[in-house]
Amino acid sequence: MSNMKAFDFLVVGVGGQGALLASNVLAEVGVRAGYEVKKAEVHGMSQRGGSVNSHVRWGSQVLSPVIGRGEVGYLLALEKLEALRYLSMLRPGATALVGEFKIPPLSVSSGSDHYPDEAEIKRALVQVTQDYHFVATLTLAREAGSPRAHNVVLLGALSAFIDDVLPETWLQVIEERVPVRYVELNRRAFAAGRQVGSFQE
Repeated sequence: MSNMKAFDFLVVGVGGQGALLASNVLAEVGVRAGYEVKKAEVHGMSQRGGSVNSHVRWGSQVLSPVIGRGEVGYLLALEKLEALRYLSMLRPGATALVGEFKIPPLSVSSGSDHYPDEAEIKRALVQVTQDYHFVATLTLAREAGSPRAHNVVLLGALSAFIDDVLPETWLQVIEERVPVRYVELNRRAFAAGRQVGSFQE
């Protein structure tokens, strides 16, 4: 166990996007793969579209559930602006997966601020890492059957970067955590995301 890799994941999004499901799946996948796992969550005011983030850590021994600033190895951003909000948490060279969801905060919708375009987001990301990937989460989820599966698309993309865990492990955990009638939909969403992630390698 002592020679196992350590993985530090940060899942970020806006309340109601499915960040909790994504982080719960991520934690359970780590357990199934034989890691010690710890998880910590911070929930914003979800009814007001508040920021939500979840720390998930895998390792041979994990002492704290909280990842320090500059130590995140994998960022899963369910919403574009949230990716920017947490950039300072990433270690240099971290893998950043950014979904296409765009939820302008009140400051933008009221006209007092602007929502950054993709070029601005890229400029910010590249200051921290070259290993960033925009994932068409909404598009792929709709093609799979429902835009609500965008979080599973992002998990599928992430799985392609984690060689230590078989895709069947991810699928088993996902299937256990969604209603039976949505199992096939989520299998399609995961597969679509994994294919995109594989192309990025």
